[in-house]
Amino acid sequence: MRFQFSTLAIVATLSSVSVGLANATEVQIKTVMGDVNVNLFDDTTPQTVANFLTYVDSGAYANNVVHRSEPGFVVQAGGFQYNDMLPLDTVPAGSAVQNEPVLSNQRGTIAMAKLGGNANSATSQWFINVSDNSTNLDGQNGGFTVFGQVLGDGMEIIDAIAALNRFNLGGAVSAAPLRNYSQAQATAGVDVTGDNLVIISDVVVVDRATVTHSELSPTTNTLLGQNSGGDSSTGGSGGSVGLWGLLTLAILGCRRRVFI
Repeated sequence: MRFQFSTLAIVATLSSVSVGLANATEVQIKTVMGDVNVNLFDDTTPQTVANFLTYVDSGAYANNVVHRSEPGFVVQAGGFQYNDMLPLDTVPAGSAVQNEPVLSNQRGTIAMAKLGGNANSATSQWFINVSDNSTNLDGQNGGFTVFGQVLGDGMEIIDAIAALNRFNLGGAVSAAPLRNYSQAQATAGVDVTGDNLVIISDVVVVDRATVTHSELSPTTNTLLGQNSGGDSSTGGSGGSVGLWGLLTLAILGCRRRVFI
């Protein structure tokens, strides 16, 4: 089955999103390697949560792919779908959401990817912090908006994804984590299939209660403004940014560059 979502349809949905939609405190990211439950911070980052849930409720994250992995840094998804062939299809993006950099990019948090040099440019793409990335991401480019936290043993699954070997599938997908695929196969020209990709079959709402996990105490972002002039494309926010190289990708079809 092929999932097709027009840009106009998603833009229309985003423009009509209601406040009540932001009450989905817990979602489940269904991956081929296991399900990851995430608590969303509705009250702290309401616009970002509402934006994310619009894509969830529209089905835009069905057949999504974890398209980028950086060991010890992040795994990223939300931008591309697998529809039984390569190259991957691009998820149509709606209007950008206002940045809400209130919380810190600690290990296990989920945050929005955005354009370099544009703090208010996040659309569909998101990433999960594999490590404490607060020094790199809390102050850079206006701060990266953390809008949720992985629950339970979900980080075991994320760590397993981050441990996979990465391969260049062309274009924006230059560091895709692949299952059951080796460098020898790549050298021999063996085709990558859906059995190799880390596919997200869907992201679904588990609980729409306003506060589901009140016991969570996310860390506040205290670095905002300290290196806000830095750009992850140049490493301008410090040596640690240059060390990690901060993931970059070109959004196919619209030719924009997204930096995290």
